[in-house]
Amino acid sequence: MQKKVVVVGAGVAGLTAAVRLQHDGYNVILLERRSDVGGKMNRIKGKGFTFDLGPTIVMMPHVYKETLSYTGVNPDDYIKFNTLEPMYRVTFDDGETIDASTDLVNIIRDLEPKGEAAASGYLTYLNETYKKYLVAKNHFIERTFRKPSDFYNPKTLWQGLKLKTFDSAHHTIAKYVKNEKIQKLLSFQTLYIGISPKKGPSIYTIIPMIETLYGVSYAKGGMYAYAEALERRFKELGGTLKLDTEVESIVFDGTRATGVQTKTKTIEADAVVCNADFPYAMKHLIQSPKVKGKYTDKKIAKMDYSCSVFLLYIGLDKQIDNLQVHNLYFGSDFDENLREIFTGLLPSDPAFYIYSPSRVDDSVAPKGKEGIYVLVPVPELKTMQTPWTDELKESYKEKIFNKIEKLEGFENFQNHIEFLEMMTPDRFDKELNAMYGATFGLAPTLKQSNYYRPKNVHPYAKNLYFAGSSAHPGAGVPIAITSGKLVHKALKEDLS
Repeated sequence: MQKKVVVVGAGVAGLTAAVRLQHDGYNVILLERRSDVGGKMNRIKGKGFTFDLGPTIVMMPHVYKETLSYTGVNPDDYIKFNTLEPMYRVTFDDGETIDASTDLVNIIRDLEPKGEAAASGYLTYLNETYKKYLVAKNHFIERTFRKPSDFYNPKTLWQGLKLKTFDSAHHTIAKYVKNEKIQKLLSFQTLYIGISPKKGPSIYTIIPMIETLYGVSYAKGGMYAYAEALERRFKELGGTLKLDTEVESIVFDGTRATGVQTKTKTIEADAVVCNADFPYAMKHLIQSPKVKGKYTDKKIAKMDYSCSVFLLYIGLDKQIDNLQVHNLYFGSDFDENLREIFTGLLPSDPAFYIYSPSRVDDSVAPKGKEGIYVLVPVPELKTMQTPWTDELKESYKEKIFNKIEKLEGFENFQNHIEFLEMMTPDRFDKELNAMYGATFGLAPTLKQSNYYRPKNVHPYAKNLYFAGSSAHPGAGVPIAITSGKLVHKALKEDLS
């Protein structure tokens, strides 16, 4: 008899699990509270402009393609990826710019003027970090930890020692490269997963290595095109998608998941995959203390959360010169910037990121116009010392506008704004159920990584699985996709 699976939430991890399970013969019902799929991988549209809501940088496109390939189709028929060269442009506070390249010739050209030690140190960093990446991928990222012995065994602990995770990402990079600008260039990426490079475990030095060795790509139509591709494939396989359907609770018979309760009915199932943010799910979707286990409301409140982001989606009636697709601007004091973010203060001189996909995609803005996405890392709501009032949102927007206007080509850009929308931490909390507005979910600290991160197979219930950025293996789109893949594998093992 065909087994029935309910997937709660159509974020990228939920979509990944749903597509794979549907292909393997399960009867999958995918429930999404919003009117479209994607979760944080969504879009904002207005006046002819299309903006990615959240993620913008495609790393490791082969991971994206794998789910589609698994179901027997050519991924290129569903989504188009183009490699970007350079990957992005970095501008320092003194005006110096570096176009980050995947071309070794270009890399050495940029590094040697800063000293031969900078170039040789960078090459050593790539070599040593690639070795760590292989260990992490094979022994931690692509494994599901069900029980203590899966982690606490001589083989896994020995592999863990190779990762040298007790050092910080920034300090590890400083061992290889002494130039402060190159250190910044290789450490800011931990903010992709919402943690400071000063605090994030050294394993996250793999992010810039992955960018360099695997490249950064762009998805035609923006990141949301990938969510659409998975939605299309899920429907082709016969899956049932129900939008505008909010799950009020997960239903149990004792400690065995038997379905979900929506506002209108109970949907029974042989297993439940929860792609809602893990802290939200524990607090709002599960009532049984036995099923919550150690994840009581008190525990959830005490856990460490990633930072959040302040986002501006700006449609301009003209194009801006001197931009790449991805552009990063450092403020005068990056260390102080990080200190403020992670102690609950709005950065006084923030680093910020500008995304300009119309450089390579004429479908995201009207002809002759420009849509830019501006991102500023800010504290999550639990740490934030000031509430996000309308007045604060407007004043911080003006602060960012003033910084942008100092950039070449952006003089008086405010006079050319046709469309403007803001996304703030309180909106992430309310509209996307991201606890405390933590855009990247639970912070990937040592105490909340690998075996210690919420597990894909819930240890306190049968037939309940978790996928998404707050579950193992963590945040970032390729990792969230891997989370859905791990859930698919584990569920098949249990229900076969």
